[in-house]
Amino acid sequence: MTSAPFGTLLTAMVTPFHPDGSVDLDGVQKVARHLVDHGNDGLVVSGTTGESATTTGAEDAETLAAVKDAVGDRAKIVAGVGTNDTRHSVELARQAEKVGADGLLLVTPYYNKPSQAGVLEHFRQVVTATDVPVMLYDVPGRTATRIAHDTYAAARQWETVISVKDATGDLSGAARLVDLGYSVYSGDDVNTLGYLAYGAVGLVSVVAHAAGDRLRAMIEAFRSGDHAEALRLHTSLVPAFDAVMGVPNYGATTAKAALQLLGVLDSRAVRSPLLQLDDDEVAALRAGLDAAGLL
Repeated sequence: MTSAPFGTLLTAMVTPFHPDGSVDLDGVQKVARHLVDHGNDGLVVSGTTGESATTTGAEDAETLAAVKDAVGDRAKIVAGVGTNDTRHSVELARQAEKVGADGLLLVTPYYNKPSQAGVLEHFRQVVTATDVPVMLYDVPGRTATRIAHDTYAAARQWETVISVKDATGDLSGAARLVDLGYSVYSGDDVNTLGYLAYGAVGLVSVVAHAAGDRLRAMIEAFRSGDHAEALRLHTSLVPAFDAVMGVPNYGATTAKAALQLLGVLDSRAVRSPLLQLDDDEVAALRAGLDAAGLL
């Protein structure tokens, strides 16, 4: 099996905010420690679930430094640097290298809808700006642009491009990425077992904010050959997958509310245009987590 350069279970961690919307750095460190204490051997900071679209570069640097200080000797720390502005992504990549990130998460430029040549040029400029290993991130449901196989093949020319977070749901496509030499991570909790069967090395999770130990056990069971146990663990988590990721107002909103229910965070505040869960949504989330045996 291909190596897992950034760990086997990573969480795309939330960025905690105070009720006034400012970054809660104490909360950042508390969440990071909680995740590493519960099965994570890698963390993604300032990704989509970290609300990177509404945080500043300075806040990203402070958040990354806080996470490194809290758990940097216990987990690989991957910094989200993808934006729809190549120059800004280059700046974020250099900043992350300076702070000490173990890897960079580089998403396809969103909204602009560049050609595949434009996607590859964006990757080239960001990748060659540092010596930090890179995980490409393909999530066409958010970016409106999918990374073509030929683009992936061309990106292998850069030694630091070693991994892919695949949130396309295309299992055969993931197998082709493995054939190209990429370490592939499932980008969707619910699809993890399928991705592992097609050669993926792990998961970049959202549900692991609440279910890290169980997801870790599921991955380890599959990798050890106990596929029946892996399926049992997956099935036990379906209510949590549905509650955290299967509702309209999902992602950072549900992950923060889950952490609040677990007593990890005091505030579930998010930044507009996201809206924090209302009481009915929290009740539904609680029911799903409870059905999965996580509360």
